[in-house]
Amino acid sequence: MGFIFRLLITTAIVMFLCWLLPGVEIAGWTSALWVAVVMGFLNMFLKPILVFMTLPATIVTMGLFLFVINAVIIMLSAYFVKGFEVRGFWTALLFSIVLTFCQSIVNGFLQKKEA
Repeated sequence: MGFIFRLLITTAIVMFLCWLLPGVEIAGWTSALWVAVVMGFLNMFLKPILVFMTLPATIVTMGLFLFVINAVIIMLSAYFVKGFEVRGFWTALLFSIVLTFCQSIVNGFLQKKEA
């Protein structure tokens, strides 16, 4: 599946979650696209560093600390993208969990279609 297609899927999911979850607001489709791009770059470059630095906490919590790292990525995306607002850590945590769940479902359907 191409990078552009995954980016558009993430954009649509971000728009849906902003409509669904209270405490998350977005200005429009262009902001959602920028959120998807920024999250992609942060997941590519910053997340491996954060995972490495917090490896002991991740091991002790049996991987649950990765949810905290995902919430931090969401909050950083809200900081960098004008028009995207997340009110609080717990909202970012819920947003990241539901976003990951939705992306997994969509990727599962698309991979079944390709096979």
